[in-house]
Amino acid sequence: MNKPKVAWITDSTSSLNKELIEKYNIHVVPLNVVINGVSFKETVDMTEEELYIRMKTEEGSFQTSQPSVGEFVNLYEKLKEDYDYGIAIHASSKLSGTYNTSLMAAEMAGFPLYGIDSETGSFGLGQLIQKGIKLHEQGFLAEEIVLQLNKLKKNTRIFLIPANLEQLHKSGRVSGSQKLLACLFNIKPILAIEDGKATIKDKVRSHKKAHTWVINQLKEDLKNHSIHTVAILHANDFEKAIELEQLVKDELPEMETVTLMLISVAGVHTGVSTVGLSWVCE
Repeated sequence: MNKPKVAWITDSTSSLNKELIEKYNIHVVPLNVVINGVSFKETVDMTEEELYIRMKTEEGSFQTSQPSVGEFVNLYEKLKEDYDYGIAIHASSKLSGTYNTSLMAAEMAGFPLYGIDSETGSFGLGQLIQKGIKLHEQGFLAEEIVLQLNKLKKNTRIFLIPANLEQLHKSGRVSGSQKLLACLFNIKPILAIEDGKATIKDKVRSHKKAHTWVINQLKEDLKNHSIHTVAILHANDFEKAIELEQLVKDELPEMETVTLMLISVAGVHTGVSTVGLSWVCE
């Protein structure tokens, strides 16, 4: 009996590099960056770096939007000609409608699809995809892969430290008075994605204390879990990323690190020069 052919589907919030996408023929549907009403496909028409440059140099409205149902329908119509079924792993459904649109489109196209709401994005989402591919290569059935990934997604972590509250204020996540107080007293909020939602975990004074706070969370997880790689995330601020990576290396010399540009859907809200850490507990 021939092994079923599985198609892997995700979106551009997964932070997967080109080599990995090509190696496993992963189908990546881009989200959209909308600048002053003009839409650009993320990673296709505009990279994260290009977005952050424009955010820094231009005035106006910066937003993101999910892919259209038609894009997914077209994809699934093509995939059903060559694949037996698909496994789609998407950004948190509480932060984007991409996951639900993907499932609806698969049903419209008549393509058998197993969907996973990652409840995260960026590095954690990319790690879930890679884990799923490994499980498939080891002979696990689709139902077993979905079960294991739904357990693993609870162990993804992402913490972000915005450089300032300008973008969070524009997006309505903080008030004008909160923005003013944070500026006056150098207060740095620490954001996290937990249970699929973006929350403010804590507020500390200075970037140094914020960095220490996040690294302490990593240390706590290491007491009970194995963590292979930590991602240093940044919104086009390599200097801050290097600084944060060095702090991780100073505290945890054996830890493997990787540096990634922060995904647009997060950076539009947190702003240029945001930095953060992400990892997966196993």
